[in-house]
Amino acid sequence: MTAAAHVTAEIASQPACWTRAAELAAVVGHGLPQPGERVAVVGCGTSFYMARAYAVLRERAGQGETDAYAASEAALARPYDRIVAITRSGTTTEVLALLDEVHGRIPTVALTGVPDGPVADCANALVDLSFADEKSVVQTRFATTALQLLRAGLGFDLSASVADGELAVEEPLPLAWAHRGQFTFLGRGWTVGLADEAALKLREAARAWTESYAAMEYRHGPISISDENSLVWSFGEPPAGLEDEVTATGALFTADALDPVASLVRAQRLAVELAARRRMNPDRPRNLSRSVILTGAAA
Repeated sequence: MTAAAHVTAEIASQPACWTRAAELAAVVGHGLPQPGERVAVVGCGTSFYMARAYAVLRERAGQGETDAYAASEAALARPYDRIVAITRSGTTTEVLALLDEVHGRIPTVALTGVPDGPVADCANALVDLSFADEKSVVQTRFATTALQLLRAGLGFDLSASVADGELAVEEPLPLAWAHRGQFTFLGRGWTVGLADEAALKLREAARAWTESYAAMEYRHGPISISDENSLVWSFGEPPAGLEDEVTATGALFTADALDPVASLVRAQRLAVELAARRRMNPDRPRNLSRSVILTGAAA
């Protein structure tokens, strides 16, 4: 395999994975959070950012109170009706420890790419996303497929998102993007989690200088770093007047009309392109592994 061969193929496969996720949601829906339940959604790293996006979507859909936590920081004393864990490998120490802690007290469901792994012994129910599992250390299709399945479980029609994902895979990225040295991603509501994930992708794959904020918060200090070397990228509709303020700094501003999850695909592609320019292999980022397993920790 050449450098980035795995992640490049995995990024391109996302629209097909999302179609399968929509079909799967109709089958496993009884195991997902039900309307009116109070739910906690947990994960680590990329999975935590997907959890945050879903939590906002679920609450705004009127389906019930929904909190998102990094698995190591969950407030488990709160009265939850169900816990959703997002874990690609099914081996992450913090996720397994959390599921063990609530076993027999709170029903749990895990979305995983490895359904026969350790998580199978900890969760009450599993959603098998092995078709979206990855060889690359850098998460792309598993994370977006998990989120799309959860969106479909809320009743969202994914057909437009899939079509936008196909465009995001096929259309060339603007040449100016990869020539920037600083990248700021902005979101509103459920897309704040996507902005955080986009920033993480560029850090992981290319060691780029990236930041991410709620769009309105960006004005309260972070805009001071933006200049002619910056790309400022808004996921979803930006606040009124923000584009003018960003442009005045000299930064390049972008906010496309694609579904925000499809926009995340474009950010993934940018991360790979930056890595190539810097002669890095995003399949094997520095200091990272496929799963964080803490030696000696309770799991």
